[in-house]
Amino acid sequence: MVVLSLAIGLAEQDDFANIPDLQEVPASHENPPDKRAGGNKPGNSPKGHPPEDGDRRNDGHSSVSDLANSLTSEMLMLSPGSEEDDHEGPVCEKLGRIQFSVGYNFQESTLTVKILKGQDLPAKDFSGTSDPFVKIYLLPDKKHKLETKVKRKNLNPHWNETFLFEGFPYEKVVQRTLYLQVLDYDRFSRNDPIGEVSIPLNKVDLAHMQTFWKELKPCSDGSGSRGDLLVSLCYNPTANTITVSIIKGRNLKAMDIGGTSDPYVKVWLMHKDKRVEKKKTVVMKRCLNPVFNESFPFDVPAHVLRETTIIITVMDKDRLSRNDVIGKIYLSWKSGPAEVKHWKDMMGRPRTAVAQWHTLKA
Repeated sequence: MVVLSLAIGLAEQDDFANIPDLQEVPASHENPPDKRAGGNKPGNSPKGHPPEDGDRRNDGHSSVSDLANSLTSEMLMLSPGSEEDDHEGPVCEKLGRIQFSVGYNFQESTLTVKILKGQDLPAKDFSGTSDPFVKIYLLPDKKHKLETKVKRKNLNPHWNETFLFEGFPYEKVVQRTLYLQVLDYDRFSRNDPIGEVSIPLNKVDLAHMQTFWKELKPCSDGSGSRGDLLVSLCYNPTANTITVSIIKGRNLKAMDIGGTSDPYVKVWLMHKDKRVEKKKTVVMKRCLNPVFNESFPFDVPAHVLRETTIIITVMDKDRLSRNDVIGKIYLSWKSGPAEVKHWKDMMGRPRTAVAQWHTLKA
């Protein structure tokens, strides 16, 4: 099987209201199956396009009362419920959806996959946005993959890229499952999974190009089974502090050979994209359901609340090698739905500790 990836080459525009119908692109040369579309030369490993450096805009300074009013007014739509509800479990997070097309050319024995666009993707970065791209697999083969270009700072990306799997007999195509994984590109660390879609090709009429909208589901490569962490937040507008309490974890992912972990928690206070202060808990030896009960106060002036993010990272302590990341939580007024709910509940109940379970993410 020979795989050819070919970018359509549409210029990026601010308005993609009318996406042109993409025509099948004839193959002109062979590319190894693990190269990204969009002009990668053979022999180059697929990598995301590095984010461009740029200035971040600052929201204007606001008083505590103005800030609280603006945030609490949005809470009317969230129905935060009683304090007991906060302990029931993580809020189900919407991961957005993806549009793609698939079809088969019997004369040329070529499977065509078109990645069109994404919609309502969750924010994964501190700035309240994401840098999404798509990996394409034909399961059960996980060695050979194709990738789209990275779309910078875009929660509704338009890729419009076409990928060709050439010399692929139809009898083998219908034994495969098309698997699409949407990720957030990160220049400095591991890419964050956003969601996935899979569709068995024996259930698709491949004689004609079929276009689908599919809701993204949590990735099944371990990112959805990292465990949960119970966290409490308390905002004191008089003292200009946020107290983060790490209460306990449950069902943490085992990172050690013995089927357990030695977890501890790091808490970073971020202003825009800059690290301001770090604190961490003690290490709990050989425990997947640790109880920490440790509190950390951070100084957060009212005028920087909108640009503040609290990053909570559960780590596995390793004496002989580098410590492993079990999972992360990003808390701010512009993170995912569960995180935003917790942040707004904290702002709506000043001087009150508000606890909520959070699912750890990759």
